[in-house]
Amino acid sequence: MEGGNQLDRVRAPDRRPRVVLIDVFETMLQVDALRARFVDVGRPEHEWELFFTRTLRDGMALTLAGGVRPFADVARAALRTTSHHTLSEEALDHVLAGFRELPPHPDVEPALRALARARIPSYAFTHGSAEVASDALDRAGLRTYLRGVLSTEEIRSFKPPARAYNWACQQVDAPGDRVALVAVHSWDVHGAVRAGLVGGFATRLEGVVPDIVARPHVVAGLLDQVVDGLIALPA
Repeated sequence: MEGGNQLDRVRAPDRRPRVVLIDVFETMLQVDALRARFVDVGRPEHEWELFFTRTLRDGMALTLAGGVRPFADVARAALRTTSHHTLSEEALDHVLAGFRELPPHPDVEPALRALARARIPSYAFTHGSAEVASDALDRAGLRTYLRGVLSTEEIRSFKPPARAYNWACQQVDAPGDRVALVAVHSWDVHGAVRAGLVGGFATRLEGVVPDIVARPHVVAGLLDQVVDGLIALPA
């Protein structure tokens, strides 16, 4: 795992966070539910995964290069490429509309309830549209637990550059070392840890912590287990 003096200087101590940011797509909501919409428009159901991965890749690359477009534009372009430019505009709309209707993972509501009991405010944190994420979370019955939905579209960025996490900390009015980022994407947690936040990694998507990322402060299989670990950290 990554180490060294430079990372040690910015790494947040193992302390209980005052605020928790939670990634949305794949962490809270099941993106693989899009497979049915791919079938609806005559595409193989497995293409959902390449499409979503390509969307994230392209958004990150455009962020690095400069001039990133909103998530919806990046996703639409990725969907065209993934479907080999065979889909009509109406078919593209049908697939992309699925982001508003994704079901929750079963470990999410227990995690949000635990944070509420501990009186630790939680926010959804995404690089997708805040409106779409909010609608999806509302449909999933999770929005009521959250103080707000933060999107890095406001600063024209995808995660994981440090400025994305620093911006989120400013929005919740808390120093980075007292804010935790929880996600099932190791690259997202890596970005947060490198930016000076507390990292909580749920391994249910990737299985283990890759040896190429900064060590998360808390690692567990499920989201509610990660939250329990964060709450258990010293105050």
